[in-house]
Amino acid sequence: MSTQKETYLRIHPHDNVLVALQDLPQGTVITFDGQTFTLVDKVAAKHKFAINELPVDKEIYMYGVLVGKASAVIPQGGLLTTENVHHAAEGFHLGERKLQWHQPDTTNFEGKTFMGYHRADGSVGTGNYWIVVPMVFCENRNINVLKEALVDKLGYKKAKSYEGDVEQLMELYQAGKSVEEILNADIQVSEDKPNSKRLFKNIDGIKFLSHSMGCGGTREDSDTLCGLIAGYITHPNVAGATILSLGCQHAQVSILQNEIAKRDANFSKPLVVLEQQKVGTESELLKQALKQTFAGLVKANETTRQPAPLSKLCIGLECGGSDGFSGISANPALGYLSDLLVTMGGSVILSEFPELCGVEQELSDRCIDVETASRFMHLMTTYNARAEADGSGFYANPSPGNIRDGLITDAIKSAGAAKKGGTSPVTAVLDYPEKVTKPGLNLLCTPGSDVESTTAEVGAGANIVLFTTGLGTPTGNPVTPVIKLSTNTAMFERMPDIIDINCGTIIEGSETIHQAGERILDYVIKVASGEAEPKSVKLGQDDFIPWKRGVSL
Repeated sequence: MSTQKETYLRIHPHDNVLVALQDLPQGTVITFDGQTFTLVDKVAAKHKFAINELPVDKEIYMYGVLVGKASAVIPQGGLLTTENVHHAAEGFHLGERKLQWHQPDTTNFEGKTFMGYHRADGSVGTGNYWIVVPMVFCENRNINVLKEALVDKLGYKKAKSYEGDVEQLMELYQAGKSVEEILNADIQVSEDKPNSKRLFKNIDGIKFLSHSMGCGGTREDSDTLCGLIAGYITHPNVAGATILSLGCQHAQVSILQNEIAKRDANFSKPLVVLEQQKVGTESELLKQALKQTFAGLVKANETTRQPAPLSKLCIGLECGGSDGFSGISANPALGYLSDLLVTMGGSVILSEFPELCGVEQELSDRCIDVETASRFMHLMTTYNARAEADGSGFYANPSPGNIRDGLITDAIKSAGAAKKGGTSPVTAVLDYPEKVTKPGLNLLCTPGSDVESTTAEVGAGANIVLFTTGLGTPTGNPVTPVIKLSTNTAMFERMPDIIDINCGTIIEGSETIHQAGERILDYVIKVASGEAEPKSVKLGQDDFIPWKRGVSL
C-alpha cells in the first residue's frame, strides 16, 4: 500500500471487492481497473463493495483468499452485508513446504539492545513481578486479603482513584440535591496521584491472579490450569511466586510442580506454596503467606536490568475489537515487525485459532516440516468440530462490533487477523498451555476471546504483547506489558487513555506499513527497557482469564 491518499482500495490483485477508506455516498463514481461505475448504496468507511456483479453463490475474495459467497445477487457497486453474503472458506490439506520468504532489512536495529531482567534459564524479562496465585477459586478471598495488605503499603497502588468523585456525589445528596441535579452536576475527575514510595526498587509490582477454576470442572481444565500457572511462574517477567492451595481440589500442587519441571528442569526462583488444610487456621495461613512473600521479595529485589539482545524478545500478537481497517493497517504493520524480529532471532506468537479460519492452507504450507503442519491442521479441525458440536463453529466468531465495522464473515476477519504473523516460516505449533521453546513464528492454539488469548500467550512466554484494535478495548495483563495499537486515527483520538500507538497513518497515506512497523519496534524496545509505560500498565489493567477448554470462541 502506498502513502498516496486514496478513498478505496483493492487489497490483493485477485480480490473482487474494494474496501472504502472513507465514507462514500450513494452514487459516488468509482473508476477502477479500466471501468467506471457508481455506488448503488452508501458505503461506510471499512466496508466493502462489489467491483462487478456477484450472482448467487459467487465466490468472494479478499486478501487473495475465499472469504464468503453471495447469498443474493450483489450488483456492481453494491454493498456487501450479512444479508447478501455468508461465510465460506477454502478447504485445506497437507501440501508442499513453502518456506522461502524475503527477510527484511534490519540495518536500523543492528546492535540495539534492551535493558531486561536475566533469568537462570537464559530467558530475559521486560519486567520484574512477584505473583500471588490460588490453585482453586476457594482461595480467592485469601488472595484479596493479601492484596489489601501488600499493594498499598509496598508502594504498588495504581494512580487513578475515584474516591474523591464519590465524595462529591455524597455532598450533593446530603445538600438535598435531586437525582436530576446530581446527574447533571459537573463532577471534577480526580487527578492522577503519584505512586507512593516503593520499598523494593527493582520489583515492578505484586500481581494477584485470581480465577474461577481449579475444581468442580473437568480434569482437563484443572490440569491445563496447572500448566498455565506454571507458565506464569517460570515466565521471564516473574521473579517469584506465592501459591495458595486449599488441598482437596482437582488442581493439586503436585501437578503444578510437574508442570514447572517441564518448563524449567532447574527451576530456582523463590516459590512459596501454602496449603490451607495443612496449615490450619486462616489467620496462620495469611501470616505465613505475608512473611514468606516478604522474604521472597527481598531476594527478588536483588535482580537489576542488564543489556540484552533483541533476540530475547518474545512478542505475543493479539487483536480485539477488530474493524475493517485491521487487516490493512495495524495488523500488517505487526506482520512486518514480526518478520524483523524473526530475522534477528526473536520469537513471535500468533494465536486465536478461530481467527485463522480460511488461511489454514497458507499457514500449513509455511510450517517447517510435515509433522508441524499436521499438528496445526489437527488442532484446527478438532477445535472447530468441538465448537460445531456445541452449536457454534468458527463461522460464529465475528462479534456485533466486528460486523458493524465491516468484518461480516469469519473468513474476512481471519484473513486480516493472520497478517499479524508476517511471512516467515512457522517454526512450531503449540497447544494450550504449552511454552515457546523455538525462535521464529509460533502458532498457539487459543480461542479468539481477547483476554483468554492474551492470558495464554503470556503463559507461553510472551514478554511483550502487541494488541491491535479498531473499536477500542482495555485489555491488559498482570505481568506482561500490553501495547495497544489503533487501526484508525478517529479511534486513537477518541480513546487516547487506552491506546499507545496510532496506525491510522497507514490508511491516511502518511506512513507506509514498513515505516509503521519500525516505529512500533522502537517503542517496544523502550517498553522492554522500562523507559516507557503502556497505557494498560498505567491503568492497572491486569486481566487474567484461563481458558476453559470446553468451547470458548
